[in-house]
Order: sequence, then C-alpha cells, then structure tokens
Amino acid sequence: MDNVQKIENKDTESAIEAVLFAAGHPVAYSKLAEVLGFTEATIKKKVKAFATKYNAVSGRGIMMLTFETSAQLCTKEKFLPLIKEALGIRKGGNLSASSLEVLAIIAYNEPVTRAFIDTVRKVDSAYVVNNLCEKNLIEACGRLDVPGRPNIYRTTPTFLRCFGIDSLEQLPYVDVPRAKPEGEIIPLEIPEGEIPVGESDNNENTVNGGEDSENDIAIDDDTDLNEDDTAEETEHKDT
Repeated sequence: MDNVQKIENKDTESAIEAVLFAAGHPVAYSKLAEVLGFTEATIKKKVKAFATKYNAVSGRGIMMLTFETSAQLCTKEKFLPLIKEALGIRKGGNLSASSLEVLAIIAYNEPVTRAFIDTVRKVDSAYVVNNLCEKNLIEACGRLDVPGRPNIYRTTPTFLRCFGIDSLEQLPYVDVPRAKPEGEIIPLEIPEGEIPVGESDNNENTVNGGEDSENDIAIDDDTDLNEDDTAEETEHKDT
C-alpha cells in the first residue's frame, strides 16, 4: 500500500483534526484509513480515543462527533449568535413542537410506521413525517410485512449530527414502553444520559440551537426549516 505510514504515528491525531476541519462534513473512517495509512478498524479506534480527549477540553469552540462509519468536527451551539453575525447567515429556522414530538416518537421506538406515530399523537402526522424526510432527519428503511405494506421510519445520521450525539443510546432515559413494528411491546432500554441538544454542524455553517424558545430547536442552515409545521399540519387535518 502506497499510503501506509505516510505520516508519523505521533502526528496521527493532528492529521485527523486537520482532515476533519478541512472537510466540514462527516468523513468516513475508510477514507481516513486510506489517506493516513491504517486499517479502518485501527483508525476508528484512534478517532474515538482522540474524540474523548478532544471533547474533554472545555475551552474549545468546536467538538468532535464520532458516528458508526464516520467522524466530524462541529461548532458548539452556544457560539451560534456570534457565528451567524460573523458570517452574515440569515437562512435557517426552527423545528416546531410537532416536528420535535414526531422525532422523539421515532427515535425512542424506531423503526415505526406512520400509523404508530398517528396513534401516539392522536393526530394525522403525514405532513410532519414527509417534512422530516425532506430534511433528511428521518428516512424510510423498509416496509412492514402486513396488508398495505406501510413504510417504516428511522432517524438518520443527520439527526444524530444535528442533535450533537454519536448514537441513540445517548438519548435521555425515558421510563415508558416502546413498540416494535410487528406489535410486540418491549421495555425501553436506553441508559441514563443528557442529550446535548443542538451542539452540531460543520465548521463552514452555523450549528443548531441559538434562539431560545420553549418549543423550538434551531437546526443548521443546510436543513431548511422555515415552514410552520403546526399550521400546515392543522390545514392538512381540515382538508
């Protein structure tokens, strides 16, 4: 392999930081392994270990997120107002309460059908589900093997990135049952933790959060959320 040991071992972490910063988006471990001269399994371990040290430094304005197949450097949510002002960012919007509600239902129960979401919310969620799919926060991941073969939905890596978490296991513990698509109810087994809402995005654009709101959370500028989900959902119900 021509790429093996292109850099000294002592420079590995610096090289990882440089690549992730320059990319401004999630970089696959396979690509990092290729350019840094390690196996994918080795570079994944190195990145995760580096991320633990990197994020332990409280004075940083950026953080490192590690996902199943990739990693990314992101700006921290609390600096959103400064980033927006400095870069002249005007785009972006907030997720409505209804969107957050649907996201929570899916995240704690995935994969689920829209009928399951409607049953939990007691309202037609078609508009919100479609809207979240367009924003790549959720995705259809198959069909349930029942009459009509409805789509089943799950959250996406973009969801993790926008909420500043590495996996769904980092969601706060909720002491309620959850349902599998086939109808079996099983206990929710998510360890206790606190979701760092809004601490994510790339180094080129501003991150989630920022505007304080009781019901809303701001998402990055690549995710266009200017629509009023609640109003559109009500209109959908009335037609």
